[in-house]
Amino acid sequence: MTSDSSPPKPSLWRHRDFLLLWSGGAVSDVGTAVSTLVLPLIAVRTLDASVFQVALLTVMIRLPSLVLTLPAGVIVDRVRNRRMLMIWCDVGRMLAVGSIPLATVFGSVTMWQLALAALAIGTFRVFFDVADQSYLPTLLTREQLVDGNGKLRASETLADSLGPSLGAALSGVFGAARAISLDSITYAVSVLTLVLIRTPETGREAVSGAPRVGFRAAMGEGLRFVFGDAILRRIAACTATANLAIGVVTSLEVVFLIRSVHSSPTQIGIVLGLGTLGGFAGSLMAHRLAQRVGTARIMWVALVVPAPLTFLIPLAWSGWGALVYGVGWAAFNASGAVYNTAQISYRQAMCPPELLGRVNASIRWLIWSTVPASALIGGGLATWLGLRPTLWIGATIMALTGMWLVFSPLRGMRDIPIATMRAGTTGAAGAATA
Repeated sequence: MTSDSSPPKPSLWRHRDFLLLWSGGAVSDVGTAVSTLVLPLIAVRTLDASVFQVALLTVMIRLPSLVLTLPAGVIVDRVRNRRMLMIWCDVGRMLAVGSIPLATVFGSVTMWQLALAALAIGTFRVFFDVADQSYLPTLLTREQLVDGNGKLRASETLADSLGPSLGAALSGVFGAARAISLDSITYAVSVLTLVLIRTPETGREAVSGAPRVGFRAAMGEGLRFVFGDAILRRIAACTATANLAIGVVTSLEVVFLIRSVHSSPTQIGIVLGLGTLGGFAGSLMAHRLAQRVGTARIMWVALVVPAPLTFLIPLAWSGWGALVYGVGWAAFNASGAVYNTAQISYRQAMCPPELLGRVNASIRWLIWSTVPASALIGGGLATWLGLRPTLWIGATIMALTGMWLVFSPLRGMRDIPIATMRAGTTGAAGAATA
């Protein structure tokens, strides 16, 4: 990584622009998590929506991830100012969400409005997330990426945990339509923090002004880069496999805890809360573990060493034995958080700046491709084999995901290698060929 003569990098707690990016993102993450609960509540309580209509809202939010992720990567790579793209995405989400409480003042909310708002929120989030991951190396050096990504993942995990509870509380006090206005305010805060960032995106003019291939060919360049790199290819396979197993387990966890473990709602809340706590703790520990173990080696070590604890999930029994499930889930989430922080930092550090948006988009598209089928697979296997045997299958897949990386060039590496920056590109992270 850095040479012995290099001066120590300042703490990110004193990095003004990173703190702005982090705080704004954390606030908007809370708002998004609030909307995840409140949007269906409006449909059910205000519009008396059917089960199909409520499910449609979820589809409208998630559909852009499947359809628009790869095109988003091309656009992120072609715009001169990724930060400005993020600002406009936040403005779009602020208006989409803000239209809902506004409609309650001047008229009434309709199902069509909720569906269109959900579609807009999902669309802008796709572009924002790809730009966000591609923008971070502009602010941080490569040596700071693991620390920065760990902090971002920690706040995201905490927001996902607290957001629904906060949404439920606000809905009970103010009503669901007014509660969702909090999400609109959080996007306004994110816009403000992004506007205040001073670090310029050096080199973006040269990238955006370079000769361009066709749009479809540009999307293919990102995929070819991922499949052509032995480490990125295995990272994509590892994460996609983990997402498949996670989908199988989470689709059955509530039913399993109620019917097989006979847990009370309070126990279920504690058990699932342990899982969230594990992910939060893993994100906080990621930077220190990467320093001790190695920024490259930690990717497979984080998944392999705690893997046996995953088998605690199907071993849970009645009463407080349900906590065994929570411990297993917490261990997996913690290891996954460390791994995710390291692998995101790896591709940010090693990918050429002119391809980073498309590479991030390609990996996101590949790793989420297994999610839609995972719940169906879990339900089918549980119907055929039973809940506990299906959880054993899911836990086994979880425990073995690290094998994708053990049998890869990562096994012989301690740290992300120092490579020469490509001619004509600049950036604080020293992005290089892989």
